[in-house]
Amino acid sequence: MEYRDLHSWDVTPAEARQLQNELRAQVIQTDQFGTINTVAGVDIGLKKDTAIASVVVLSFPKLQVVDSVVTASPVRFPYIPGLLSFREIPPLLTAFDQLQTVPDLVIVDGQGIAHPRRFGLASHLGLILDKPTIGCAKSRLWGRCEEPDSAQGAYTYLRDKEAVIGAAVRTRANVRVVYVSIGHRISLDSARMWTLACCQGYRLPETTRYAHNAASGKRPRRHT
Repeated sequence: MEYRDLHSWDVTPAEARQLQNELRAQVIQTDQFGTINTVAGVDIGLKKDTAIASVVVLSFPKLQVVDSVVTASPVRFPYIPGLLSFREIPPLLTAFDQLQTVPDLVIVDGQGIAHPRRFGLASHLGLILDKPTIGCAKSRLWGRCEEPDSAQGAYTYLRDKEAVIGAAVRTRANVRVVYVSIGHRISLDSARMWTLACCQGYRLPETTRYAHNAASGKRPRRHT
């Protein structure tokens, strides 16, 4: 799978923050995609100084595995809150490079614009892949929101002062919310709806569940 080489990955934390501030203006926050036939999930597992990167592509709407790649790469950037993309994207690109199926949509276990500099992992990856991406995080990094109703599909907006930067979404009744935000080339309403469409009775989308299992050593069986 081809992707854009936007910048060097050999940067200091200060240079990484500057890149985020510069690149965030390129994030497209409206729907710019066609028919979605495949959705991908990504995940990173760590074994000492090695990143185990997984990309799993599912069909839509059946959500069956059509392609998956797991790779191992050295970790070259420290863990710093707000700069996760500089640690995780290089290993993920190694995995994306080996995919045989180009996904129409990518759901990332992380933040999109719900980020202090409006440029989290989902936005950074989406810009490099030039693909619609959604940030679907298990925890809140930035912003404030009220707790939504307990029903499946209920949501409230995540705000930074007056700006809406995401949504707290109840993907299953009476379970903890996930935090959905725009990654790239998608609106918040669409990001929320696609996240719900990719959930099958669990709190997390099937894309995230399959990718996490793959990174943990449980390779998914491809549907034939």
